[in-house]
Amino acid sequence: MVRAQVLHFGRFVFAVVLFAMIARMSFAQIGAGPYSTPGISANSPQFVEWASQVTSITRGPQNITNPTGSAASFGTASNATGPADGKVVSLGDGGQIAVQFAQPILNGPGSDFAVFENGFASGTPPQAFLELGFVDVSSDGVNFFRFPSVSLTQTTTQISNANLLDPTYLHDLAGDTLAGTPFDLQELAGNPLLDVNDVQYVRVTDVIGNINKGLGPGTYSLDFNGNVINDPYSTVSTSSGFDFDAVGVINAVPEPAAGALMLLSLAGWMIYAVRGGGRNSAARSKQPRANRWSPESA
Repeated sequence: MVRAQVLHFGRFVFAVVLFAMIARMSFAQIGAGPYSTPGISANSPQFVEWASQVTSITRGPQNITNPTGSAASFGTASNATGPADGKVVSLGDGGQIAVQFAQPILNGPGSDFAVFENGFASGTPPQAFLELGFVDVSSDGVNFFRFPSVSLTQTTTQISNANLLDPTYLHDLAGDTLAGTPFDLQELAGNPLLDVNDVQYVRVTDVIGNINKGLGPGTYSLDFNGNVINDPYSTVSTSSGFDFDAVGVINAVPEPAAGALMLLSLAGWMIYAVRGGGRNSAARSKQPRANRWSPESA
C-alpha cells in the first residue's frame, strides 16, 4: 500500500512539473509585443457579477527601501467589493489582496474576468499613468497560479511618479489598461491543482517598479520572462502601490435556476414519501380498525 501511495504521489508531482515545463514553453512566445488588448469598461454588459468579499489583505510599505516604515493606508477593504466605481484600496509596495465571488469564475469563450485600477490617460496616446499588479487565481484558496506577465518597458531609466507608461509594452498585468484589464483562464488550463471551471479567488500583488537590483532582493519585481518591471517608483504616500478598485466577472458558473430547485425539492419529497411515508402507510394499513362493523360484533 505504501508503495502504491508513493507511486501515486510521484505521478502527481510529475504532472505538476510537466505542466510547468509545458507552460514555460507555451508562454515563451508571449514576449513578442506590442500588445493591443483593449480594456473593458466598468459599465459593460459583459459583466455578470463582481467580487463579493475580501478574504485577505496585506498592505505593503509606502517605500520598499524602508520596510518598517509607514504602510499604505488609503481606502478600506470594502472598496474592493462590488462594481468598479473609482473607490479604491491602496496596497503599497508589494502589498496583496485576495477576493472571492458568490459564483465561481469559469473558463468560457474569450476573457473570463477583468481587474480594475485607477490609471489615467496623459501625454501622447497611448501613454498613461499606470500602476501594475500581478494576478493569481485559485480554486481552493491555498494553491494560487499566476498569469504569465510580460513587461517590455525599457529598464535603463527609472519610471518616476511623474513619468508615463506605454500599455502596448505590457501584457497580463493588472492595471495595464485604462479600464478593466481582461484575463483568460485558458492560459492556465491543464494544471492539476487548478480547476479553471471553478475559480473561487482572484489575488492581486503590487508590482514594485524599482529597476535598481542593487537595492537587494525583494525590492524589485520580475515578469514571467525574468525581466525587471519598470513602473512608477517611488510613490511615497498613503496611496502608494497598486490602487485596487474591483474585479468584474464575465464568465461565471450559473446559479441553479428556480425551476431546477423546484424539481430537486419535488424529487426529495417523493423519495421521502416512498421511503418514509410509504412505510408508515403500510404499517397503518395492517392495524385493525377500531369500531369496524362485522356480523360478529352485532
